[in-house]
Amino acid sequence: MRVVVVEDHALLREGIVALLREQGLDVVAQAEDGDGLRRIVDGHRPDVAVVDVRLPPGFTDEGLRAAIAARERHPGLAVLVLSQYVEPVYTSELLASGGGGVGYLLKERVGDVRGFVDALRRVAAGGTALDREVVAELVRDRDRGDDALAALTPREREVLALMAEGRTNGGIADALVVTPKAVEKHVGNVFAKLDLPGGDGDHRRVLAVLAFLRAGG
Repeated sequence: MRVVVVEDHALLREGIVALLREQGLDVVAQAEDGDGLRRIVDGHRPDVAVVDVRLPPGFTDEGLRAAIAARERHPGLAVLVLSQYVEPVYTSELLASGGGGVGYLLKERVGDVRGFVDALRRVAAGGTALDREVVAELVRDRDRGDDALAALTPREREVLALMAEGRTNGGIADALVVTPKAVEKHVGNVFAKLDLPGGDGDHRRVLAVLAFLRAGG
């Protein structure tokens, strides 16, 4: 897996690069601003970019804008956004730029090396990896969702929220203290109520998560 890292804080950037390399990942380039992101993505064609939302010169949403532009130029590019704060709108804007392959984590999660690397791998594989605090914020706004999401039971919404975090059925079962078979049933109900086509299970999970997130945008 080829990775690029874009972060203006040099110490944090070097720390992320070192962490990923220690985990056996191929960090092919790094940059400190949006122009740098576009340049290294064009030059190295990475599988995934780890990008800070706020980059020079304005420190508002330059990283997000550069990531969206990079995905438009390279549709297969996965993006894992890092942010100091919970700002769910950024996730919705990234989703509008394409399908899966999107992650949004608070910077403090980088300290959980295993969780961070797992999230990066899920995103690179076309899945999603959303910070639990972002998901919680979206769930609080769920009543604004569409009719299909409104048809989900409270338990099915819990399952879908955990899917958005990138958890497997086993992980969902552990979090909810239920059996894996019960989770399978709930996931099947979610797919049916969202009218998702049959086929690859991982693909349908991504579609379900996208529906969940877009309704909160």
